[in-house]
Amino acid sequence: MSLITVALTIYLAVAGFEYYATPETDRFYLDSHDWFKPSGIFGQGLGVIGTLLMVIGVVIYILRKRYNFLSKFLRLKYLLEFHIFLCTIGPIMVLFHTAFKFGGIVSIAFWSMVAIVASGVIGRFIYIQIPRTIEGREMTLGQVKHMKSVLSETLRVSFGLDQDMSQLITSFTDGTTANASYVQRYFNRRNAISTIKKALTEKDIRARERRNILKMVNEEITLAGRIERLQTMQKLFKYWHVAHLPFALIMLIIVVLHVGVAIAFGYTWIF
Repeated sequence: MSLITVALTIYLAVAGFEYYATPETDRFYLDSHDWFKPSGIFGQGLGVIGTLLMVIGVVIYILRKRYNFLSKFLRLKYLLEFHIFLCTIGPIMVLFHTAFKFGGIVSIAFWSMVAIVASGVIGRFIYIQIPRTIEGREMTLGQVKHMKSVLSETLRVSFGLDQDMSQLITSFTDGTTANASYVQRYFNRRNAISTIKKALTEKDIRARERRNILKMVNEEITLAGRIERLQTMQKLFKYWHVAHLPFALIMLIIVVLHVGVAIAFGYTWIF
């Protein structure tokens, strides 16, 4: 989807480069003015389609998340990706619809849209830090801890690790790292994997089993970090909604007014 977003942006930029690069006062004299101007067939079309994409992306996500609309067919985590995709492409099309002219009350809607996209990027980062089920539902602290205990049990039972090896792994996966920097956590993980790999080699454990054990150790370390960050991330996610939703409402209200005024003045695109 990111490739589609990049390709669309490049296409729009190249197609209208001459027009968008021309000073606003001189655009009227270009042959392409009637095509690319905000009220032109192409320009207005970008605004209409971009707005519809954003509306569809928001509405279908809310219906699925809050009211379980088509829950048997739409997994929440995949729908979130689709929501992000539509709400990224939509603003890009609206940006080119404006022909990079920002003024009046519409500018408030535009900058609200920019704020929504920016906060969406932040929200996406926070979202992926919170463990979720295969359906995309947020997991509780107890559920995450249960996953961790299951992994620990698997390491002991499936691979027949002795007590010393189990304690070695536990010493690396149960450490508190919440206050450590990203760089510290990175090197701590590398050190843990290197030490465990060396210990497994010394015990003559087969290469395939070593890879499986190290994969599970990686998952164990990741879960340990997520457990430590879970409550913090959940609080941040709640605060993020407080910032994200008002901008969305402001943009929606102004867009409705903008569309109403455009229709009142006879700008009905191809209809």
